[in-house]
Amino acid sequence: MKWLITFLLFAVSSAPVLAFEYSGNIAAELQVFPQPALFEDQLDDSLSLSFKPKFSQVWNKGNDELSIELFFRADDKDDERQHADIREFKWLRVAGSQEWRIGIDTAFWGVTESQHLVDVINQIDSVEGVDGEDKLGQPMIHFTTIQDWGVFHAFVLTGFREETFHAKEGRLRFPLVVDNDQATYESSDEDSHIDYAIRYEHFLGDTEFGLSWFNGTNRDAGLSRGQNGSGQPVLIPYYSQMTQFGLDMQSIIGDWIWKLEWITRDSNEDTFNAVTAGFEYTFYGIMNSAIDLGTLLEYSWEDRDENVGVFDNDLFAGFRFAFNDVQSTEILAGFIVDTDQQSKSMRVEASRRLGDSWKMTGELQVFSAIAENDPLITFENDDYLLLELARYF
Repeated sequence: MKWLITFLLFAVSSAPVLAFEYSGNIAAELQVFPQPALFEDQLDDSLSLSFKPKFSQVWNKGNDELSIELFFRADDKDDERQHADIREFKWLRVAGSQEWRIGIDTAFWGVTESQHLVDVINQIDSVEGVDGEDKLGQPMIHFTTIQDWGVFHAFVLTGFREETFHAKEGRLRFPLVVDNDQATYESSDEDSHIDYAIRYEHFLGDTEFGLSWFNGTNRDAGLSRGQNGSGQPVLIPYYSQMTQFGLDMQSIIGDWIWKLEWITRDSNEDTFNAVTAGFEYTFYGIMNSAIDLGTLLEYSWEDRDENVGVFDNDLFAGFRFAFNDVQSTEILAGFIVDTDQQSKSMRVEASRRLGDSWKMTGELQVFSAIAENDPLITFENDDYLLLELARYF
């Protein structure tokens, strides 16, 4: 990590003196939990402020770029949600068909909506949401070559980011608080272990596909019961080493989009396969309006024990409204049912621009009839409504 910061400071100092372009947003967020908490001291609502500034500078006829994206959140109740992160601090160098990205960055792999099986580069920022869309910045060296035979990526990941967990006051947490200060690792290098990944992307006719391989520290923490310094029971995270092979495919045929993600993951703890597959069909200009309606259906399966995997035999159905108006109004709603245990959850996301600089976002998350041995049982009273008002600049 230190050598990356040193390198980037050198890149900044050696770049020509130009004015940075900047953008970003500042947002106020209100989250309300209507049901009583399951565990002592948990909050019923929270108010927080977030700030996400972005800076970029381009030189050398566009072949070099320095980009920085920071994130800050202050929460009035949950101490673990009060955090700051460098989402991006990288130097991009373009040399013909080759690209180098060196620094802190985020990368996304995958095509399905209900979960992202193959996406393994960045650690998820779990305190920011349950959908896995928010990520912590990952120190890396990322090489890309673009050829007629496809696009090849190689990653050297030069440090590990531990998973984020809510504090005692937070909702959407386990019965016991996770003590990150006692985190243990299979590797003696702990969070300094160097991970490696490669990815190949290409297309065949209407089908785009990606093949990926990852070897390094498992982003998903195993949790075991222990005690903190005061003798109170806590959960202690353990990060094993693992190897993952992945395949993702997407075929666009007329108004249909067919999607597939598959992985096989091997570690000393377990070896398992998992797959998510489905489609999205879009009705354009419904009822002679400008509104497009996308319908989604996906099935997820894995061969781990059902008490470990959340998406072990689950069906997802949803819809996406794109109003195609000046305010960019969108609604995405989805419903997941565990076909074995009949546990259910529903999520609705909506957003709309207000004028040129403001945006209103809403989320509704509902957990219903969660089975006693379902990993989601700890969230059964954590239905919530979230409203966010953001000012973009």
